[in-house]
Amino acid sequence: MAVSLSLEGKVALITGGSRGIGAETVRLFAEAGARVAFNYRMARAQADALAAECGKPQRCLAIGQELSTTKDGHALVEAAVRAFGRLDILVANHGIWESKDVPVDEMTEAQWRRTLGVNLDSVFGLVQAAAAQMLRQPVPSGEVSRGHIVLISSTAGQRGEAYHADYAVTKGALISLTKSLSSELAPKGIRVNCVAPGWVATEMSAEALKDTKLGSQIRQGIPVGRVAAPREIAGPVLFLCTPLAGFISGEVMNVNGGSVLAG
Repeated sequence: MAVSLSLEGKVALITGGSRGIGAETVRLFAEAGARVAFNYRMARAQADALAAECGKPQRCLAIGQELSTTKDGHALVEAAVRAFGRLDILVANHGIWESKDVPVDEMTEAQWRRTLGVNLDSVFGLVQAAAAQMLRQPVPSGEVSRGHIVLISSTAGQRGEAYHADYAVTKGALISLTKSLSSELAPKGIRVNCVAPGWVATEMSAEALKDTKLGSQIRQGIPVGRVAAPREIAGPVLFLCTPLAGFISGEVMNVNGGSVLAG
């Protein structure tokens, strides 16, 4: 008998779902049977194509929504619930990272505030609204969990990242938020966990990975010898939202080819 990672009957909201890790997570969750809502900011054509691929509109919905404030997070959760009637899973995957190195003495307040707004303030709004919705819903028959929240952090949140202090501090905050939310929400039936990727082959990292010198340095720092494919991050996210992970709460799952332990 095959082991099931089914999400049949579940509704998931995945942020930053039009590209990269988010898009692969949307695909994988749809394949697992979930109805999926995801947001996009600018990539409407890609978002519409992905929604159609995954069963638009009854099974998969693309929502145009900026995420840079707490209010934005609330608005996206409300839109997902309006569309599908409930919410069982939140995956906070979106984020920005400035590919150009910026020394801390040259970093503008505008960059600092922008990164914190997108990577942290909007996540707070998403979590606040999603938790409230999950707590209003009855526990599904035969289950012990009201819902799952997965925050996407980074190796930078654990090791720091020179010349990217704004990004690293937001990802470190998500790890702390995971632990705080787990202590608060696990007794109420909501499992909160974190996935911390390393370097992944996405549009956001493409410029750095294509650079001959930097790309080589990046790969040399990963014990498995390569960067991840987006689906290799989506898989652990899916697992954390299934009953097989029902006793995991407050965990930071490193999915980075061992790089967080190297150097």
